[in-house]
Amino acid sequence: MINNMDTPKQAPVILGPQQGQTLAVMGSNYRILASGQDTAGAYATIDMLVPPGGGPGPHAHADIEETFFVVEGEVEVKSEYGTTVAAAGSFIRIPKGGVVHGFKNRSAHPARLLCTVVPAGLEEFFQQIGQPVAPGEFLPPPPLDPAAIQRIQALAQQYGQQVFPPSYLG
Repeated sequence: MINNMDTPKQAPVILGPQQGQTLAVMGSNYRILASGQDTAGAYATIDMLVPPGGGPGPHAHADIEETFFVVEGEVEVKSEYGTTVAAAGSFIRIPKGGVVHGFKNRSAHPARLLCTVVPAGLEEFFQQIGQPVAPGEFLPPPPLDPAAIQRIQALAQQYGQQVFPPSYLG
């Protein structure tokens, strides 16, 4: 057994199904399970509940590795390398490097994804563009007029992301 004397012991953290900050982000609900504040910036984990038709448009983040595990439902994943449907039980890994990607729930039922980003920080972007909501409360996507798009693009850039027009990946 390895014992690193420089790392203090900490109690396990257990969140119940209704615990953690839930944010309405562009029509989906993102529940932050572990933030960079919790992990000294190492990673963040987000429970994403994506309604039919929802999901992030094309974006890229060169210095962030992102993974998704599809817990329920299915999503259509698009990237510069093609399009595929990821059903429940599928695992998606977006390596560092900046590949443009996005996903949409094309089904008639909500999809639930468990997302982890390494290093943390993307959850702070979601906190900036999202709005706190109660678990299970959905808000419609905000209108994306030119001023809103500019604001989101500027915030995205602060968090190491690039945001592309919805039609960017076809």
